[in-house]
Amino acid sequence: MSAFDTFPLGQPAFVSHILDRAAHLRGDDAKLLALEQRPDARAYVVQRDSLVVKQEADGPRALLRIDEALNFGANPGTIFLGLREGAAVFGMGISAVAVEKLLPRSDVAVNELRGMAMQGVVPPDQLSAIAMAKSMVNWHQRHGYCANCGTRTAMKEGGWKRDCPACKTEHFPRTDPVVIMLVTAGDKCLLGRQKQFPPGMWSCLAGFVEAAETIEDAVRREIFEESGVRCTDVSYYMTQPWPYPSSLMIGCTARATSEDIVVDRAELEDARWFDRTEATLMLKRQHPDGLAGPHPFAIAHHLVGRWLQTDAGTRA
Repeated sequence: MSAFDTFPLGQPAFVSHILDRAAHLRGDDAKLLALEQRPDARAYVVQRDSLVVKQEADGPRALLRIDEALNFGANPGTIFLGLREGAAVFGMGISAVAVEKLLPRSDVAVNELRGMAMQGVVPPDQLSAIAMAKSMVNWHQRHGYCANCGTRTAMKEGGWKRDCPACKTEHFPRTDPVVIMLVTAGDKCLLGRQKQFPPGMWSCLAGFVEAAETIEDAVRREIFEESGVRCTDVSYYMTQPWPYPSSLMIGCTARATSEDIVVDRAELEDARWFDRTEATLMLKRQHPDGLAGPHPFAIAHHLVGRWLQTDAGTRA
């Protein structure tokens, strides 16, 4: 199965959710403990950008039994992610020291999540739950102390809150909004390159929404700051949770009112216009110069693909 089959147009990674979040259970410690102790309880174990998986004959298994997770060295604290067919699913962290001990083993692997998602190693319908686990575990690891007074905080509400025992401040996980947009000018679309991209890869421009800023203003500002292109007619397409570390990609389109490009080299390595033919070849990985568009697991691929499909339908 190809990446195009795994993530068909309009269905990037991390958007198909298999869990009932069951938020009403988060405040019931006794109930959560009982669910965790049931034999059907499962957990995703994450360490930074990687996932611990059990190696089996038919491939790696990401959803571990609680006893398996603990035996692999996962931290005992669990984050309640939700219910799957009545069974509880949790997120668990694991230390770098414990991961080092796992590396020589043949029955377990610690693999980078992005690579597994792109290769279709993990079932696509599990990626959203894994993204939740990754975001939440990383949040707890980075927010162990009160930002108000510096006191060590305690996990509450099934892992969805941290309380400060000293100043009583409540801390909640945050999601950072990011606009990602395809700007078009007639039969051309604007794509950019960042220094960390693989050779030949181009993608949509993107940036964080700032305080007291609308999505539309963020799109116009980011496009102008990074490329010098002015745009209008901003439209919303779809969103994609993005667990790096915990963002929400807000996919948009816009129409350019200017075409001269002035690249901000601090943000981009380059930016340029691509016509429909080039963009099609890039998404299919068939460009004669080896240029490539974004991978189907990312929303940027679907922004470009939707534009090409809509344009083709208009011209048919």
